[in-house]
Amino acid sequence: MGQRSDLQTLFETLADNVYFQPPASLLMNYPCIVYKRDNMNTEFADNMPYLLRTRYLVTVIDSSPDSTIPESIASLQLCLFNRAYVANNLNHDVFILYF
Repeated sequence: MGQRSDLQTLFETLADNVYFQPPASLLMNYPCIVYKRDNMNTEFADNMPYLLRTRYLVTVIDSSPDSTIPESIASLQLCLFNRAYVANNLNHDVFILYF
């Protein structure tokens, strides 16, 4: 799998505004993709790690409930839809992505 810079580049093809672990003080522009490292899965062979996959929590935030960005994210390999909610009149679609 790829490195985080590859994931950033991929997300930038889907949305103009992409933020990795943004600080709370950052004023974001919408629509946007916000993502952060969430976990790491390790697979073992002979008691040694041989495959590490970083899990990211990816949130698409958009004022439009009909945004096409969530569908693009959902189409990525090793991606699972987690939940959707509305906060501050913005639609949030949350995904779990292994990359």
